[in-house]
Amino acid sequence: MAGGPRPLAEARERFERALREALPDDLKGEPFQVDVPPDPSHGDLATNAALVLARRVRKPPRQLAEELVAALPEDPLLAHVEVAGPGFINLRLPRAWWDQVVAAARHPLWGEGAPAQPERIVVEFVSANPTGPLNVVNARAAVLGDVLCRLLTAQGHRVVREYYVNDAGTQYEKFKASVAARYAHQYQGKDLVIPEGGYPGEYVADLVDRAVARLGGPEKVAAMDPEEREEAMGRLCVEMNIEAARETLESFGVAFDYFARESELRERGAADQVFRILVEKGYTYEEDGAVWLRTTLFGDEKDRVIRRRDGEYTYILPDLAYHLDKFTRGDRLIDILGPDHHGYLARLRAGLAALGKDPERIEILISQVVHLVKGGQRARMSKRQGQLVTLEDFLKEVDRDAARFFFASRAPESPMDFDIDLANLQTQENPVYYVQYAHARIQSLLQRAKELGREPLSSEVLLAPRQETLYPHPSERLLLMHLGRFPDEVDQAATQRAPHRLTVYARELASLFHTFYTDCRVLGETEEVEAARLALAEAAGHTLRKVLHLLGVTAPDRM
Repeated sequence: MAGGPRPLAEARERFERALREALPDDLKGEPFQVDVPPDPSHGDLATNAALVLARRVRKPPRQLAEELVAALPEDPLLAHVEVAGPGFINLRLPRAWWDQVVAAARHPLWGEGAPAQPERIVVEFVSANPTGPLNVVNARAAVLGDVLCRLLTAQGHRVVREYYVNDAGTQYEKFKASVAARYAHQYQGKDLVIPEGGYPGEYVADLVDRAVARLGGPEKVAAMDPEEREEAMGRLCVEMNIEAARETLESFGVAFDYFARESELRERGAADQVFRILVEKGYTYEEDGAVWLRTTLFGDEKDRVIRRRDGEYTYILPDLAYHLDKFTRGDRLIDILGPDHHGYLARLRAGLAALGKDPERIEILISQVVHLVKGGQRARMSKRQGQLVTLEDFLKEVDRDAARFFFASRAPESPMDFDIDLANLQTQENPVYYVQYAHARIQSLLQRAKELGREPLSSEVLLAPRQETLYPHPSERLLLMHLGRFPDEVDQAATQRAPHRLTVYARELASLFHTFYTDCRVLGETEEVEAARLALAEAAGHTLRKVLHLLGVTAPDRM
């Protein structure tokens, strides 16, 4: 599979090769970094090679840097190299070199990668308890997972999007009992007594009415055996919640390839099989009537109970069974879990190591809490307390594009305040509106040019060797440099599991285009300047569409 063009990455590799050629033989394989410096005044590329290797040759870093620069091979790309500060080596690429970025940024595969060894990656996300409707914390996890899947796919990996339905165990039993209590109240005239730790929300009352209708009506349900009725009602209410979750997520632009069910794993005896394997390997012991797993042998802070004295498995065992099952679908696993799962990774990795799996093949990301803010007020979102802001209701109040952009804009491990008033603004104060407006502005410009018979410069002309750049204006150059970073930004957002980098990039790109549009007249210039600037605008528009697609946000042509 071929990836898209990466001119800046190719220049970085060329600079690194030249530096290694200049190093003494015993240092040629040593690691150092070549990066795009955050401050453009420090050049287009910079390396810390002299700083990290100076001790090896017992020289001051700046002296080593000067020697390296003097020993660089002749290459027109490396004509402007300088030593800065304590020993940084900065490279300014030829100004005409940047013209090729405009051609690259219009390529259909711009920003897409082609890894040497593509992986099969299972990304499990949302996986909300099927005991009630989805809320905005689930929505944040949905956006994080969806954007991460889009990024990994764009990088050339095979991705499975997975949702785990934990429709067995303690929470299911409490939900089933809550459904039974509602049924007894609504159809048998009994006092409403919600079991301890149960679900008092009014949504359960609605589920009960719908379940009774689906099961044939009140008379037919009343005639059922009480235990069979309780199980049938509980199962059906869970299924209705899963159906609703799937539909709501699809309306939010989030789809899944596979819904795995805890109940099916239990029916197959997957947890029993894992228990037997751990016992046979000698990693378990009994104490106080319970069975413990020696997870401390594999880096956990303490051993864990896997079977209680009553014979019931603790949650870690079915989770291990599920992750073993996931390894049949992928080489690497990524779990996106809620804010109550801190500390979970160590015990899960330890359990998988005991089962013979490489613990480094599983990653856990924590999607932190969300506080909805409107007029200075926060809404609570607890299924059990009965006060619930559902995702379905939330999407009736907040535009889908704004919701996705806002949820993606913060690092997943950081709690966030979601400002509903800001998300609904139709002005450039709203970051998603600001980015979309830049795209619409570009499309309007290109449409006017087309009506006037003007054409953007062709890629053939842009790629032709030249001494002088087609883009001498500082605002053109800053926009060009930002466009050139796009493939690296996609790569970093994917490898660092950091979708929020995309929103930062998009806002910066929109800002740089608005500045370019203000500073540089496009239509009405000389034919060559006009064509070159139309090509630059076209490249910026294509890049904005790419980044918005990765975020699952629309790129409107007019606003």
